[in-house]
Amino acid sequence: MSDTLPDRLSVNPNSPYYDAALLERGIGILFKGVDKTNVEEYCVSESWVRLTVGNTVDRKGNPMTVKLQGPVEPYFRSPE
Repeated sequence: MSDTLPDRLSVNPNSPYYDAALLERGIGILFKGVDKTNVEEYCVSESWVRLTVGNTVDRKGNPMTVKLQGPVEPYFRSPE
């Protein structure tokens, strides 16, 4: 496995940007210099993250999210 993270990654298995192997390794996200733990999806080239909003879900059972713009820096939580 390479040590480079993709430009876009999602934790939703239904998304085309989902990668189970990378998520098992542990990914951290720095958004505007703050470590975020509630990131559903990110895109580095477009500078946005999609964050979950509390425990609310939509009618299909997916978490409600909000999309925020700003600098995104993904990193591996554990070296391998």
